[in-house]
Amino acid sequence: MVSLQEENQQRTILIVSSSNTLAVVLEAPEHLALASVTLVAPTADDVTVDVEWSGISTGTERLLWSGRMPAFPGMGYPLVPGYETVGRISDAADKARIGERVFVPGARCFADVRGLFGGAARRLVVPGSKVVPVDEALGERAVLLALAATAHHAIAGGALPDLIVGHGVLGRLVARITVALGGAPTVWERDADRHGGADGYVVADPADDDRRDYRTICDVSGDAGLLDTLISRLAPAGEVVLAGFYEAPLSFAFPAAFMREARIRVAAEWRPADLEAVKALLGAGRLSLDGLITHRKDATDAPEAYRTAFGDSACLKMILDWRACA
Repeated sequence: MVSLQEENQQRTILIVSSSNTLAVVLEAPEHLALASVTLVAPTADDVTVDVEWSGISTGTERLLWSGRMPAFPGMGYPLVPGYETVGRISDAADKARIGERVFVPGARCFADVRGLFGGAARRLVVPGSKVVPVDEALGERAVLLALAATAHHAIAGGALPDLIVGHGVLGRLVARITVALGGAPTVWERDADRHGGADGYVVADPADDDRRDYRTICDVSGDAGLLDTLISRLAPAGEVVLAGFYEAPLSFAFPAAFMREARIRVAAEWRPADLEAVKALLGAGRLSLDGLITHRKDATDAPEAYRTAFGDSACLKMILDWRACA
């Protein structure tokens, strides 16, 4: 039986009036601002998270920024992007959770703008079941958990890749997880400046690799024009895993795929089991997230941060620091 005091506490949580927070708002393609938006009132099942850091995705968010995002549920401007967010719970029905550092894989908590994916804001209201407690020692690196889980999902559905295409953050995470699980992949990267940082695997320019017996190729490049090249490098009955995000339609010439009995698999977004697997690898010391965050900006410099993330090839991962924002 609920006491009168407990009932009043629950009612208080339910009727808290809406409040404002600062958020990154894409007002239209290539028009981004840090603006005040209205938060919906939390329910008894929600937690309020004061954001410390959020990451900028150079895949999906670049497409949102440029206006080239294919038709996607929830699309439309203005919108708040972001699905790589870390912060502390500042309010919850379960008071024991207050102060807990959590990973937030996006939010839909704004009354006056769309939340696709909705994590790039100073404060968020999120279902308590959706946030994931994270190790305090990870600090800002915890923003990488979504990408790490995505990398794990890409390789969990089949054999470990022996070729990975692309040595950005996602490609590095696919390679690191492959090594952690016992593999020894080759990574293709055309940009010589991105050849560094390999540990336990080889990075090569594809022009210098004449191998044509790869069993599993994991493509994280997002280049829709590569499929014929990748199929031509497969062993018989080999598989190409499409783990990037492709803005253009993909096609391939049938004869080469027919001769190899090639398989093509699309890896979608991560699942909770992938995140738990990544956390286990991190906890066991078999996976590291070090060296992947290369750029940082205060959230007040968000427009410049997005331009750098999308325009500077030396930027692997840009994060916004929200801690100084009111």
